Amino acid sequence: MPQIQTLPSQLINQIAAGEVVERPASVVKELVENSLDAGAGSIAVEVEAGGTRMIRVSDDGCGIDRDQLASALSRHATSKVRSLDDLENIASLGFRGEALPSISSVSRLSLTSRAGDGDCAWRRQGRDDVDPVPAALPQGTQVEVLELFYNVPARKKFLRTEQTEYRHIETLFKHMALSHPAVAFKLVHNQKTVYQLASVQNLDDQRRRLAQLCGKSFAQSLVEIDIEQDDLRLQGWVALPTFNRSQADMQYFFVNQRVVRDKLINHAIRQAYQDVLFHGRHPAYVLSLTMDAREIDVNVHPQKHEVRFRNSRHVHDFLFRSLHQALAGVEPEQQIVSPGFALGEAVDQPAPDQGGLRFNQYRSGDRGANLREQMQSYAGLLSPEAQPAPTAETAQEIGAEALTPPLGFALAQLKGIYVLAQNREGLIVVDMHAAHERIVYERMKQNAEQENVITQPLLVPVVFNVSLAEADLVEENLDFFNHLGFGVERLGPEQLRLRAIPALLKNADSEQLLRDVLADLVEHGSSQRIQEYQNELLSTMACHASVRANRQLTLAEMNALLRDIEHTERSGQCNHGRPTWKQLSLEQLDKLFLRGQ
Repeated sequence: MPQIQTLPSQLINQIAAGEVVERPASVVKELVENSLDAGAGSIAVEVEAGGTRMIRVSDDGCGIDRDQLASALSRHATSKVRSLDDLENIASLGFRGEALPSISSVSRLSLTSRAGDGDCAWRRQGRDDVDPVPAALPQGTQVEVLELFYNVPARKKFLRTEQTEYRHIETLFKHMALSHPAVAFKLVHNQKTVYQLASVQNLDDQRRRLAQLCGKSFAQSLVEIDIEQDDLRLQGWVALPTFNRSQADMQYFFVNQRVVRDKLINHAIRQAYQDVLFHGRHPAYVLSLTMDAREIDVNVHPQKHEVRFRNSRHVHDFLFRSLHQALAGVEPEQQIVSPGFALGEAVDQPAPDQGGLRFNQYRSGDRGANLREQMQSYAGLLSPEAQPAPTAETAQEIGAEALTPPLGFALAQLKGIYVLAQNREGLIVVDMHAAHERIVYERMKQNAEQENVITQPLLVPVVFNVSLAEADLVEENLDFFNHLGFGVERLGPEQLRLRAIPALLKNADSEQLLRDVLADLVEHGSSQRIQEYQNELLSTMACHASVRANRQLTLAEMNALLRDIEHTERSGQCNHGRPTWKQLSLEQLDKLFLRGQ
């Protein structure tokens, strides 16, 4: 048996580097986080050969004193944690004190810094014990990392191509720039400036940064989120459901400005989009959750990607409700300016420049206020007692062009499938079955929510075995299961008896239904499973109850359909996530016929 001995410090650092330094992007992450913690207002990231040859991160933060440079390169040395209380209330991004020594052990690192009251900057080579030497640098810090993994060839061979490694760096850079809008950022690759981002001072600056990092199409399709409840606040932007992606490549979520990947968060967001997104597509968003640092454990993962919430059910429900309400509050006039609602444009492709960024806002509590005011203005036009249902021509003859509702007035029906309407922007094309299906579906959901849950007793109660943890969960949450419409009780340590289920789901597999709910509670601390099953049933019923293709509608019926769309939540998509209507602007029509060219 080999003797137990203490490892050499260099090997200890290299082992730690295996946890902290996965690839060049990991180095960039650690260095930029240090810059942010130092209070930097401007950060420049320069890389060569995808970061394998050189990484240089410069900032204008508080800097490091000459006599502290050696400590900064020592293991478990940090200015951010002093006691256990600090560890339980972490406000900084980095705190382990392992990043610089770990990076230094697998690269040629130099650290140059000038504190605010210093006469000059001082430079220290990462692994040398020689004293720091004077250097030229304004206040701040610059860390240069050369030849990453030069002394660990086994790690180096696992790196991907230069372009692949750079893409990881670019993705990380976008996350950092989006999570800290007040900081100016710069990214240079192979001596070519890729991003030059000024600090954000106002809403226009924020729009500009979103457009630079995520594209103009994304910036033109946004709904602003700013919702606060108890100790939680959700801010940011979600793209309209019509702006969706074939992969989850435009999803940015931050907790207390920290980039995180969390299954609970992802599940809550997917639930919020469940009946407005087409199957196989992914939403796009930039969201930031602010909460008490004591309610979250960020010391779960060496690279701090994952977090653990003290009250996961509370967080999950807050995220789901906030986004669900925000998406329900999107009104047709907001969708009209979105590229996703323009005819003939692929969602994954950049939209044409529409003369500057348009930005849509959602505020809790004022959903539909503007629309209601507009509807009151032209209520007289729509009153059947006062006069016949208005058309585009009659609206122009009483001089009410300015009072035209968002989806305008019907012109005709095409092939018994589409309704054509004229609004202020140009032409609206409505899929009448899809639109009516959403209208019927939302009304059925409202009726179901307003009534108390009706339970259906089982003729023969179902007895089945579960795990001890699942049985405990049922016993601890009996009120929750009763609210869902389940009559369930614990028979033994690992045995349940199901006596009743929601009446609306009487034909469902009752045992599997309860097992699905339990699985959600164990995994996410919450479950929308019952609502999903009910919504699926209501969606099917709404599809059969909706107006069918080839049915001829009168002009009054077409206009009534347009008004119902304007008053219905989530009316931009049918129950299956397909668009219900599209906008074709007059400018786009002119381009089709080369007018003005």
